[in-house]
Amino acid sequence: MTSNSPHPATPPALGPHPTVSEVFASDVVGPSPTLAAHEWVDQGDGDVDRTRYWSPDWHRLEMERVWRRVWQVACREEDIPRPGDHVVYEVGEESLIVVRTASKEVKAFYNSCLHRGRELREEGGRVARFVCPFHGWTWDLDGTLAQIPAQWDFRHVDPSTFCLPQAHVDTWGGFVFVNMDAEPEPLLRYLDPLPAEFAEHPLEERYKAAHVRKLLPCNWKVALEAFAEAYHVVRTHPQGRAFSGDLNSQYVLWPGARHVSRMITLLGVPSPDLRAVSDESIIEVLRPKGATLERRPDESPRQYAARLHRAHYARKMRADLSGFSDAEILDAIQYHVFPNFSPWAGIGQPITYLWRPYGDDPGTSVMDVMLLQPLPDGGERPEPAPVHLLGMDEPWSCAPELGKYTAIFEQDSGNFAQLQRGVRHGRKGNTYAVYQESKIRHFHRTLDAYMAARA
Repeated sequence: MTSNSPHPATPPALGPHPTVSEVFASDVVGPSPTLAAHEWVDQGDGDVDRTRYWSPDWHRLEMERVWRRVWQVACREEDIPRPGDHVVYEVGEESLIVVRTASKEVKAFYNSCLHRGRELREEGGRVARFVCPFHGWTWDLDGTLAQIPAQWDFRHVDPSTFCLPQAHVDTWGGFVFVNMDAEPEPLLRYLDPLPAEFAEHPLEERYKAAHVRKLLPCNWKVALEAFAEAYHVVRTHPQGRAFSGDLNSQYVLWPGARHVSRMITLLGVPSPDLRAVSDESIIEVLRPKGATLERRPDESPRQYAARLHRAHYARKMRADLSGFSDAEILDAIQYHVFPNFSPWAGIGQPITYLWRPYGDDPGTSVMDVMLLQPLPDGGERPEPAPVHLLGMDEPWSCAPELGKYTAIFEQDSGNFAQLQRGVRHGRKGNTYAVYQESKIRHFHRTLDAYMAARA
């Protein structure tokens, strides 16, 4: 990546008004100082080499220097609540078994029998032990060897030391993270400043209401970038411009934060490019079904929408939402954690994205979408939604549990195959906006740093 050196800067005064900060100033329930802060670091203006999206050599090096060294989300803690509950987490050609042990610890074992290498598990579930389907070698949930059939013929194997190799495991926000590096940096330091951003509304106090996993015809970075800016809304999602911002979205890059960035796109205000959008048209689109609250004479469409949605979600979720700001009730507040984790803050858009390579093909990837809702007040934690798998040719509309997002995802996905083909043609580099695509520039700067580092 050819680029100027990054340096702290005042966000460029290039975007149109109203800005996110100006809209926040008129909200009835304003954002916290943490959410209101707008910091930014100039990421330069150089192009990004396109071979990283399709080259098998780049993919192999990326698996070695990125995916085997970074913290990445494998599942939610609620996915493995009881001893023996486990998921199989696959990224590229790597496969891990993430399991709750008998002592309630969470461990991650490489999914390979130590005898002949057969994968121990092909899918998640619950087991008492891990038994290899090939010859029956067996390990307990803590990874210790429990049984070798015909052990008399393996005098060279010491059962006390022949344990399943492990990856590192840690948790934050109800998510289980894994790291395959020998000595990874502590997770909380890796995530900085994300924990402070979610301190007031921790994600461990959410439950997984929906989880859809889809195979995509593109490199994981192609898909990730499509959700890292609002610049594409003008052309790709024109139906939303009458009631949401786009070109005035806010991008936050903190000085010294290597892995984390933030983007905020407003709802309840039209695109700054549009003229003569009536209050009634904004309200009509944003009004929850069955909402009956009257609009006050002095309320803006955004203020009215925030009041409607706060009451609607509180009733639907049986939760007290008075502590959430108007922004958290309405807006798209999207964080990104390198390389592939994108949790959103707030209630109105309770989304989490994940992207990762699929097998050894740099031209295909996997995208996960979770909807994380607040726990009901005084109630038990609902059962987490199971993973709904969608194949390459199955549209997002086959997952109705995603509700209003299915049509948006279809519009985004309509570009993926053409993007994957197009990056091999013509120019050798992608050209990104300085501010509106600065989150993507930040991502690639971090990616370049990992790719340049050696073990």
